[in-house]
Amino acid sequence: MVSGDCDLLVVGAGAAGISAARQAMSFGLTVRVLEARGRVGGRALTDPAVPMDLGATWLHAAQSNPLVPLAEARGLALFDHDSVRSSRVWMGDRWASDADMEGYDRAEREWHAAVMLAAARGGVRSLGDAAPRGGFWDATLTHWEGPVISAAEAQDIDLDDYLATLLNGTNLLPRDGCGHLLSVLAKGLPITLGAPVERLCWGGRRVRAEGAFGAVEARAAVVTVSTGVLASGAIRFDPALPVESAQAVHDLPMGLLSKVGLRAAGDDRLDLPSFGGIERRLEPGERAMTFVAWPFGRDHLEGFAGGALAWELAREGEGAIVDLAFSELRGMYGARVDRALRREGAVASSWGTDPWSRGAYAALRPGRGGARAALSAPIGEGRLMLAGEACHESLAGTLAGAWQSGARAAREAAAALGLAA
Repeated sequence: MVSGDCDLLVVGAGAAGISAARQAMSFGLTVRVLEARGRVGGRALTDPAVPMDLGATWLHAAQSNPLVPLAEARGLALFDHDSVRSSRVWMGDRWASDADMEGYDRAEREWHAAVMLAAARGGVRSLGDAAPRGGFWDATLTHWEGPVISAAEAQDIDLDDYLATLLNGTNLLPRDGCGHLLSVLAKGLPITLGAPVERLCWGGRRVRAEGAFGAVEARAAVVTVSTGVLASGAIRFDPALPVESAQAVHDLPMGLLSKVGLRAAGDDRLDLPSFGGIERRLEPGERAMTFVAWPFGRDHLEGFAGGALAWELAREGEGAIVDLAFSELRGMYGARVDRALRREGAVASSWGTDPWSRGAYAALRPGRGGARAALSAPIGEGRLMLAGEACHESLAGTLAGAWQSGARAAREAAAALGLAA
């Protein structure tokens, strides 16, 4: 059983929770972190057997990402993924030629220009409405920017929020994985695992968390669970969250990006270099997986499925994404893929069915601008703060956004209660 008092209670030991705890402890505050899972990291999970990140994978916007210097200070190797990016595009019956790829690159610039022009003109709320249609590559690009990048269908993504959260700068890969990085950064923190909070009372002068673990009281709390968990009612807030906060949770539903790792059966690497990407050109209404081959020269190929397709696969069960990955690759390589890859040892994410995630990251509903700020606003004069990637207005969906949000929430809670140094 867990009991006792502390200055700051943190619910969740993902990036935001780890950051909030570290920030509070740097002020000299007493902290207790309650984590529902039996591990730290939240939606960053590295499968050590492959090894492969099943959730958060990149340190985006590396030049300003606070996790980069933290990783470097601990001697963790970071790799510039952008320096080796290459891509093959399947055209339906052949691989894209150099001329095809030049057209694709030109169409991508024109696609982004059209989206930004639609935003500047106003009156358009969703990315789907702003995205150009009819061009040879338009459906492919909309699929990439919606389900693949944003984990949601373009029609379900707010246009202004999409533009505000576009990422700039270098994309680094921790060689040992983002999940491993967070486990390193969590070392020494007062974290209780396997302790889901069932009830959080915040109406009085103190905050009280209750669950099968017991009860913990604190002067303030930072809750870092996903909007999917908040919306599910898994944590009963007493009193209920303010209307503005509850509306923000509704306006930021979880999207889903699912991953699968397929192991090589032999020496055949499908004519792909390390980090070689595969995608295919789509017609309107089509959906597809994308792939990254042999990261760091390892013997596995990673597949990605996002948006509505990912949710359908999650409902179908564990093997559905493996089946789809083989089906997609057979369309490009024929029976060769069944000799090159094996089903045994395949690993796949399960964020859509994970009760402590209920999705990958949050996408703002069209026309609901301001929801991210509302979600991160102080509650109960600062005794309660919500934090996580969904709260960040420019780095949403990233570890950096979650990390910065957690630190900010801890600072605001401490300042509001006169606890900061």
